[in-house]
Amino acid sequence: MKQYILGLTMAAALTFTVSGCSDFLDEPILGQQDMENYFSTEDECAKQVTGCYQSLTYDDWWQIYKFYVAGDMCTDDEWMGNTTQDPGDYLHLAHYTGNTISAGNSCQNFWQYRYKGILQCNIAINRIPGVKFNNEALQKRYIAEAKFIRAFEYFDLVKNFGGVPLVLDLKMPSEVEGIERASKEETYAQIEKDLLEAIPDLPVRSAYSSKDLGRVTKGAAQGLLGKVYLYQEKYKEAEAQLKAVIDSKEYQLLDNFGDVWSMDHNNSKESLFEVQTNSDISFSLGERISVVVGSRDDSGWSWGLPTSNLEKAFEDAGDSIRLKWTILHDGQTSVPNDPTWTEDNPYVISPSKHKSARCNMKLYIPVAKRPSPYDAPHIPLNYRLLRYADVLLMYAEVENALGNDAEARAALNQVRARVKLSPVTASNKELRDAIRLERRLELALEDNRLYDLRRWKDDNGKPAIDNIMGPNGTFVHYNLYESTDKYEKENKGESSDKGITFKEGRDELFPIPNSEIIMSNGSIKQNPLY
Repeated sequence: MKQYILGLTMAAALTFTVSGCSDFLDEPILGQQDMENYFSTEDECAKQVTGCYQSLTYDDWWQIYKFYVAGDMCTDDEWMGNTTQDPGDYLHLAHYTGNTISAGNSCQNFWQYRYKGILQCNIAINRIPGVKFNNEALQKRYIAEAKFIRAFEYFDLVKNFGGVPLVLDLKMPSEVEGIERASKEETYAQIEKDLLEAIPDLPVRSAYSSKDLGRVTKGAAQGLLGKVYLYQEKYKEAEAQLKAVIDSKEYQLLDNFGDVWSMDHNNSKESLFEVQTNSDISFSLGERISVVVGSRDDSGWSWGLPTSNLEKAFEDAGDSIRLKWTILHDGQTSVPNDPTWTEDNPYVISPSKHKSARCNMKLYIPVAKRPSPYDAPHIPLNYRLLRYADVLLMYAEVENALGNDAEARAALNQVRARVKLSPVTASNKELRDAIRLERRLELALEDNRLYDLRRWKDDNGKPAIDNIMGPNGTFVHYNLYESTDKYEKENKGESSDKGITFKEGRDELFPIPNSEIIMSNGSIKQNPLY
């Protein structure tokens, strides 16, 4: 096997770069070190762990962020959106064309860089125990941080591809020849093991000093483990982890929903874990995904645009607050937190260039806060990976599944109260559906929707995604026969029948990149029906 999974030399594995805004992630660590002479000091161990953090998204939009955007494109929440340029491989994922090679190519960078990150973590986990530390607790914490990040990255893989090759050591290409995919259950078991081992050695959020803000906390590991259990329908285990986060009192909902994705509220009291950024133009320390999803009339690339179907969900729920902070419209004369746009100078998302004439408001950067150059990985908006509202809604889902509807309603209604929606009083299946809707509205455009739709079972026993996509899918039917949205109907640059070729039994997972199968000499098998 070669570069896409594990064909990394030791020198390449120890080329460190970082991405962050906290003091512990101030600038890239450059250069190469020989493995045999490295890992002799605490500082060298710290640098390796910093490399693990960097691997969460690397240093630009195309390694990881692009795939996160593609995930929402594969749902009823987003179009590809840009109708002036060739969508390339986006098309084969978002429109479920069944083209195994092209769809797999869309996944290739994500697969490759997730395994590069896992390799970084493997080195830290296996080498740090051999270094003498003056502070044993710090040594344990570094190992726990690496285990959390490895678990996070394997979770990213399993929820997209199913079972994947499990590599837990530093392996050279010759050592992994003939490697096979672990089962989904085995992959989840390793994720659970890493998180369970990490939790005891991680500090709570309040125990970190300001210079370490943004590091993995006990609450982040418990919250992620709760999500991992929930995805497997291990409700009792999920309940314990999510309740531990809630009972810790370390996290709270922000008072204003509009602050959740504001760069003025990076690392807020609602955040369990987020990618650290800053705007130092000397290095690629920021994000550029805000440009990728932004309006082409405002220096953006317009990939991943909200659908009218998502907007209708907000309107039907009477949810004007979250709608305002989630979807930006063409011709808008008042953009929250940005006085640039007025009656005389309205915001532009040209309908001829943008499928829905809408853009992602959560990642919108006010003009006065944009670094220069703007179209570069220098934007200091931390990317939220796990937040307290998600924890509350997962807890509500778990309690409903366990028959504890009073507890489920209490958690659900905390989230609703922030956006001034009336309390839900329903029970049983009606409550289940209310929780599912709340997740769509609260977490819209945050790369959760696809995985919720894949794991939820509808009343007919099928995954929810099977009932939304496909020739009889509700989203397909809405766009072809029900929608009156003039922008989506008139702009034919992206077909409105998105999802009509979705195939049950195939499209609940993405294809393994074909290059991986070829380079493994066939030991890695493709997903069903591809």
